[in-house]
Formats: sequence, structure tokens, C-alpha cells
Amino acid sequence: MTLRVLFLGGTGVISSASTALALERGIDLTLFTRGTSGRPVPEGAKVRQVDVRDPAALREAVAGQEFDAVVDWLAFTPEHVQADLDVLEGRTGQLVFISSASAYQTPPARLPITESTPLRNPWWQYSRDKIACEDVLMAAYREREAPVTIVRPSHTYDASLVPLDGGWTALERMRQGRPVVVHGDGTSLWTLTHHTDFARGLVPLLGDPRTLGEAYGITGDDVLTWDQIAHALAAAAGAEARIVHVPSDVIAAEDPEWGAGLLGDKAHSAVFDTTKLRRVVPEFTTTVRFEQGAREIVAWHDADPARRRVDAAKDALMDRLVERFAVR
Repeated sequence: MTLRVLFLGGTGVISSASTALALERGIDLTLFTRGTSGRPVPEGAKVRQVDVRDPAALREAVAGQEFDAVVDWLAFTPEHVQADLDVLEGRTGQLVFISSASAYQTPPARLPITESTPLRNPWWQYSRDKIACEDVLMAAYREREAPVTIVRPSHTYDASLVPLDGGWTALERMRQGRPVVVHGDGTSLWTLTHHTDFARGLVPLLGDPRTLGEAYGITGDDVLTWDQIAHALAAAAGAEARIVHVPSDVIAAEDPEWGAGLLGDKAHSAVFDTTKLRRVVPEFTTTVRFEQGAREIVAWHDADPARRRVDAAKDALMDRLVERFAVR
């Protein structure tokens, strides 16, 4: 029987590969999108432009329809998931919430991180909101068996996303022979997941009743230090990574937004055990190493000069930090 699936979103960095794979595997897929991502939708998807954060608009869009699974790629607050429950419960056999691995205990008390690692992040509001979303959904599951499944991706990227703070600004500095800032001492371990690898973990969960009431981490096996990430990107760009290490708390004092993502996530080693996922998706494996991903990132940006945007404020801040912390 063909699965009927609805994606709230489906054209973003993480979700676009899942859209493509779901269609490839014969899923009857509908996307409700804002129409703002600029990514093309693969042939075969049914697409409607819907403001999914407007409960009335969502209710009107799903009127008379039922789905085997709904995935909300765009929920970030408890109000968002409560609206999902209010509108979609009874219309779907599974509601999948895309949470975040940054919801796990930060800093982690032990590695590797598993689904049983406590959820606690005092540093980053984004993560606390994701935790609060999970609380709402799991309460609904415990109270009335609402058909919820929680998915926790870590740092997932596609060709459009440079996984260094500053984005293309850092790559442009490398090509100009200028130093780049890497937080801490550059040796903390970080897990990067190509969005096609994430899709191979996510799509098989859709419509699987064994996943209800459960949470799954979906991350790749590609674990690198931040220095290695910078060097891989530099090599792909035909440049050299001249790295200046800056303490994360110093960066946070200079730029609170940048600092929140560091102290609440990237400053700490993040290595994951995906055994639980592999019990239900035994074929899951990482297929795209970051060295390949880095080449895709550079090629995508080089294909259109308009994509190579430099953040002038971030560039100037990196100059100030380099001046303070460069070893002479």
C-alpha cells in the first residue's frame, strides 16, 4: 500500500533530500511550503503554498484529508507543536517532530550521546524551545497515545551551507590568505551529516508504528575536529586554512548570537551512538564523507557569484579577534 505523507516544509537544507528520497521510494508526498526557499521541488510532489504556522490556514488545507505520516520541519516552539496536535491529531497515523541534538545535556557528561542522554541546555534558547516542544508531544503520547515520533538531527548540511560560523565569509578569507577564527583549541570532536544521509535515516521511519512514542537521533558517522573541518573546506576551495583559535566565551562576549550557538552546542564534543535507529533502519549508514561534502559546498557557491556573500560585520569581528589572539 502506498504511504500518504505530508511534509510541513520540505524544501529546506535538511528536508529537501528527504523530499527527494520519499518520492524516489514511491511515497505519495504532499508539501505545504511557504514558497521562499528557492530550492526546486522534485517532480511528483504535490505542492501547496500554506502558512503552516497559521492554525486556521493549516486546518483549511488539510480539510477532508488523512495521512499515514506528517513531518513538521518548521516547528520551533511549544505553540507550534500544540497547533499541530490540535489540527492534525486524528488525521494522521504519525506526527514526526524534527527536534535537535542540541537539546541533549550540554555539555555532555559522557560520550557517545544516545537517546537516553538527558535533555538539558541552559545556554541556548533554541534548544530549550525544542526541549519544550518534546515535552508537549510526549505528554500527549502518555495521556492519550497521540501518535508522535521525535527525530533529533545534529549538524546536517547540504551544498548551500558552510558548516563554519560566518558561512562563506570564512571561505572567502581563506582564499584571500587571511586567517580564520576557530573556537576553542580546534580539537573538540564534531559530527557532520550530509542531508542525503539524514534522509536515509528519516524516510524509513515514516508510517512505522514501532516508532510511536519514541525518539531517534539521526546523525552520520563522520566525526572530525573543528580544525579538520576548516582544513577540508580550505582544500576544497584551493586555499590554505590559517587558523587562529579563540576561546568560545570570548566570542560570546563579542557576539552573543554566535556565542549562544557555541556555548549551547558547538564548543563541546558531540559524538553519537545511532544503535537505536539502526534497530528499525538496519540499512542506515553514512555514505558522504565531509571531504566530498566540502567539494560540493565550494562548487555550489562558485557556480553563482551571488551565492558567495560576505558578512561584513562578521568579517570585521574576525579581524579584531585575529588581532587579539594570533600567535606572533
